[in-house]
Amino acid sequence: MPDRIGRLIKLFGTQRGSVGLVVSLLAIAPDAGWAQAAPQPSLGLQSPAQQPVPSQPERQQTEPQQAPRQENPGLINEIGKLFEKSKSLLPPLKSPSETIDDFNAGAKGAGESLSNIAKPSIMVSGRAACLVAANGAPDCKAGADRLCQSKGYKEGKSLDTDAAEKCSPKVFLPGYKRQSGDCKTENYVTRALCQ
Repeated sequence: MPDRIGRLIKLFGTQRGSVGLVVSLLAIAPDAGWAQAAPQPSLGLQSPAQQPVPSQPERQQTEPQQAPRQENPGLINEIGKLFEKSKSLLPPLKSPSETIDDFNAGAKGAGESLSNIAKPSIMVSGRAACLVAANGAPDCKAGADRLCQSKGYKEGKSLDTDAAEKCSPKVFLPGYKRQSGDCKTENYVTRALCQ
């Protein structure tokens, strides 16, 4: 048994002084901590004549009186204030069920858009005339639909168009001067993507 104690003392011998110092500090002042002092008005040193003389300690009472704690404007206190302010700046956290509901709603919307893209479609070739819209521009959507319907599909989108000029026969007579209403441009859908 004494041999074991001797080994323990050798093992912890180098740390004996540190442990003794810590234990004595804890025994002397269990409530003491590092106080954050308010900044001093002057940074100079005080001479011994200016330092206050400590008063004679009075007899200790059986129960020590605790002074009321005042707010100490230190680093820890300022960090606490920062956290309190940040609570009002950040949005409130959602419960897990609300988060899952939002995720499911987003996934449903993405699934619907993917189902619109994933419809099978095929490209067809042919020739269908584009109608003239009210503003004079060609309406090739109707031409693409007609081209796809002629191949047995429901509707289509125009992929490729062609334009040709259609003129009256008198334009080809020798010596005839061409006028503005003699020719017109016709547009055709030549390829369409059908569904």
